[in-house]
This record gives sequence, structure tokens and C-alpha cells, in this order.
Amino acid sequence: MKKQFLIFLTLILLYSVNTYSQQAKHTFTMGDDAFMLDGKPFQMISGEMHYPRVPREAWRARMKMAKAMGLNTIGTYVFWNLHEPQKGHFDFSGNNDVAEFVKIAKEEGLWVILRPSPYVCAEWEFGGYPYWLQNEKGLVVRSMEAQYIAEYRKYINEVGKQLAPLQINHGGNILMVQIENEYGSYGSDKAYLALNQQLFKAAGFDGLLYTCDPGADVKNGHLPGLMPAINGVDDPAKVKKIINENHNGKGPYYIAEWYPAWFDWWGASHHTVAAEKYVGRLDTVLAAGISINMYMFHGGTTRAFMNGANYKDETPYEPQITSYDYDAPLDEAGNATDKFMKFRQVIQKHLPAGQTLPAVPAAKPAMAIPAIGFSQSVSVVDNLPKARLSDSPLTFEDLNQDYGYVLYRTTIQGGKTGVLKLSDLRDYAVIMVNGKTIGTLDRRLKQDSMTVTLPAGPVILDILVENMGRINFGKYLLENKKGITKAVFFNGAEINKWQMFGLSLSDSKQIAFKAGVAAGGNLPTFKKGTFNLQKIADTYIDLSKWGKGVVWVNGHNLGRYWNIGPEQTLYLPAEWLKKGANEIIVFELLKPESSNLSAIEKPILDVIQR
Repeated sequence: MKKQFLIFLTLILLYSVNTYSQQAKHTFTMGDDAFMLDGKPFQMISGEMHYPRVPREAWRARMKMAKAMGLNTIGTYVFWNLHEPQKGHFDFSGNNDVAEFVKIAKEEGLWVILRPSPYVCAEWEFGGYPYWLQNEKGLVVRSMEAQYIAEYRKYINEVGKQLAPLQINHGGNILMVQIENEYGSYGSDKAYLALNQQLFKAAGFDGLLYTCDPGADVKNGHLPGLMPAINGVDDPAKVKKIINENHNGKGPYYIAEWYPAWFDWWGASHHTVAAEKYVGRLDTVLAAGISINMYMFHGGTTRAFMNGANYKDETPYEPQITSYDYDAPLDEAGNATDKFMKFRQVIQKHLPAGQTLPAVPAAKPAMAIPAIGFSQSVSVVDNLPKARLSDSPLTFEDLNQDYGYVLYRTTIQGGKTGVLKLSDLRDYAVIMVNGKTIGTLDRRLKQDSMTVTLPAGPVILDILVENMGRINFGKYLLENKKGITKAVFFNGAEINKWQMFGLSLSDSKQIAFKAGVAAGGNLPTFKKGTFNLQKIADTYIDLSKWGKGVVWVNGHNLGRYWNIGPEQTLYLPAEWLKKGANEIIVFELLKPESSNLSAIEKPILDVIQR
């Protein structure tokens, strides 16, 4: 009995020691020139990577790649519209499990910089805001307006429940937490920034808080007392000067967003920047002891309908593409690029004595799929839900619909030719008359009208409108409703008495297919098929011969495609495939006759078709 008792005590002691070591608290503070980790200078070499843009099954592999390039920290936003898609309904499961993302980073030996501001920009739908905020009458985002602050408080409190316990001062690996996001580019209300700080602290974020802004906007966006980080500047002297001017002549010095490349939007050339242009800059910054966060280290993919858009008075509406490859050091599929290898060489030069980098993991295998067949289809007009009736067209928000499409239907008297005008179309419309497509209108091209010849008698007019992504930056955050946002006119006379059919397509199971692939004529059409695999690997669905639409594989929405480019393929990760039968669904708006589909081994991200 005595021996058994001693063994029991030993096990209890070992468990206690192990538990203590797992919960051991570190300290992370600001020194005059550098960050201090456990009282010693610490230089963050961080890279941005967003959990919803990477399959959950691949998070760990991407983090191993981060370690192999020499990163010691990962940065990520937190996305309000993912976590509260409908008012009061919170979701931190599956690919939204940001706490698990942070925990895996810790297991892989990485610190985390957390950016849970309600506004993220990030080339993300509505800059991260949930669409339903626009249904709160009088609500004004990024302001002291009472309704906004009330919703903000509820949201950040839920985020705090998930992530505040994972801060470094609580035994976790979150080093710092950012309030707001590039606010200086939007406003300069210090009382609003102070309220942000209060809300974060009340939600449990009681560690080191900071702000970040482009160099020219730091003065507007910095809250005195917090650390001011800088975006888009990498000259060490300028970095130190700007931060000193806003931080009582002190550091530490942190470039919160360092851009080794850029993002793409539909109809514009693919952006690439040679690694050589940034190698010297990275070397200089690290040699100066400045901490850095690469935006992006790994972009991944903006799937489903979550891309944002840019729009300014002097430029057209520019919705971003599905691929968020970003020409980053780690490509869309998570493989090392030339930029990765060159940056790794620079970082190696600045490692602490005796520290070495792990070997770079091999590239993921990729495969082609020669032919993908379809056996079922249904036109959009044969797959409509229950209608909502209104004298004038209702917006997506009026219909409590977040993303996807709305079909607007009315009956008008024909036998005449005239101009059909959609007042404030947002964003893309397929026009159909008596079950036949007759044309399209595109907000990017400032198209809102077309000449239409109507056959004699009563005519069914259908207008399928696609939300191409809400604006994610600038003053038009406040004017972001979707659909037909004002009225429809024919020869100057307003058309009334509308039916509206919401097609959010949040679940591909909502589509009721019929046997055969010829149904639908020239109407937008859903097609369904299967393909069988003997092995599993990454692949890229080639849609260069198709028109415009969305693809699902095994229930996963892979995102939008559009043959105008520059993106001609959709990345299909191996993690979402299986041996044997795989299901594919395509919603094709412009070329419903298309039936030949294949997948290839490499992406096409740089082809424009006019």
C-alpha cells in the first residue's frame, strides 16, 4: 500500500508540474527601443495569415511553413461577419474556430498578433462588418453612434470569451491586440478610439493594446498611451521618426503591415512584385531591430461570397477576385515560392546565435482531372423559393439576405421598344424576357441601362442581381446596400408590382436538380455532376471557357469565377476531396451551354479576356 501511495503521489506531482508548465505566464512589455519578452529584447518577425482563407485541416501545415521561413509570430484579423452572420447568432465552429487557430500556433511554437477590430478592411466583404448592421435604422459604423456601440460591445465580448484567455499574460501566446484598424485613414475622433480601448478591456483584453495606420495617418489614428504601429513604411529612419513623434520619443518600433505584394480585382492585371525588390528592405528593417508583420505571408483564398470591393468617386467599382494568392511568400496552396526562399535567407542572417531554421517542407502534390461530367441541371427560374411581394424593388437587406443573388420579377405590357433602366444597380444583372436572357448590366462599367424590344402582349421581366461584394474601405462603407437599390424604369416610367426571390445559396442543398444537362436554354443554370478519384491532391478547376458563376465541391463553396480574369481557375484543396465519388455543382450565369470541365495542376491567375 505504501509503494502504491508513493506512486500515486509521484503521478500527481508530475501532473501538477506539467500543468504549471503549460500555463506558465510570460511577460510582454514595451521597452524604449524594443519589445521585451520576459524582460529580454524580442524582435517580432511576423506574417499575416487569415484562418477563414485556409481550410481548417491545413492550418497546422501552413504554420510549419511559417516556422520554416523564420517567422516567430502569426498575425490574423477576426471577422465579425463570420462570427455573427445574423444578429445575435454567433458561430465559432469549424473554419471559424479562431481559438483553435491560436492554440495550434502555440503548439507549433508561434506567437500571435490578434486584430479583432470590428472593422478589418482585408479585401473582405463589408470590411468585416455583418450586412445586417445596415438594417438598424440610424446606425453608423466607426462612430460613437449608440446602436453601433451596443452591437460592437456584444460582439467584442463574445470574441473576448474565445480569445482573452489566450493572451500571453494569461499563459497563452497572443502577444498584442489591435484596436480599430487604420482608423487614421477614416477619421480622427480620439474619444471614439478611447471607447474602443474601454470596450476591449471590458471584454478581457487586458494585455498590450496598439493601433496601426499608414505613415501619413498615424497622428489621426493613434490613441495616446497605446503603442502606435505603422503600415506601408519600411525605411528605418522614417519608421522611428513617425513612431517617436507619436509615442513620447520612444519605441518600440513595429511595422504592422509590410507589403511584399498586392491583391487583385476582376478585369485588372494580376499583381506581382519580384522578391529582389524587397529582399534588401527586409534586411535593412531587421538589421535596425524593427519588428515586422508581412501582409500577407500567406493569402489563401476568399471563398464563398466573402470578397470585398474598392470604390472611390474617381475610380470604378472594383470587386476583388476569389484568389487571395497576393503574390505572397507562401502561394495560395501553401507552397514555398521564390520570395519565400529569398526572405528565408535574409531572416537566417538575423537569427539569435545558435538558432537554426527547420527544413522547408516539400511542396504539396498537385494533380489534373481530365474530365468532369454533369448529369443533372436546373435553370434559375425553375429553382425559385417563395416570393416576397412589394410595389417597388427591395434590397438584399430589406429581404434579410446577406450574399448571393436576388431574382426580381414583374409583368409589363409588351409590343414596344424602349430603355430599361435600373436605378443604382448593385452590382451585376442578367436581364431575362419571357424566359430568355437578353443582356447583362455591370456596375464596374457604370452600366445601368439597355435598349429592350418587348414582344406583344404581357411580358414577364426577370432581373437576376448578384451582390459582387460590399465595399471594404473608405466613406462608402455607409452606402453598401445591395440589389436594385432604388427603382426600375422603362422609357422613363417606373415599373411597380415586383416579386423577389432570394437565392443566398448559403447551402448548395437548396438546389433542386432535374435529370439531364440541357434544361434551361440560355438562362442562368445550375449543373451537378460527379468525378471519381483514385488519389487525392490539390487541383485547380479550369473555368477559362466558361462565363461567370460559382462552384461547390463536396458542399464547399470554392468561390466565384469570371472569365474576364485575371483569375481563370479555382483552387480546390486536397483536404476537401476524397477517394471515390466527389460531387461538383456549378452555377453558370452567362454560358449555360458549357459542359466541358477539367482541372489542372497549376493555377491561372494572370489572363485577361475582353
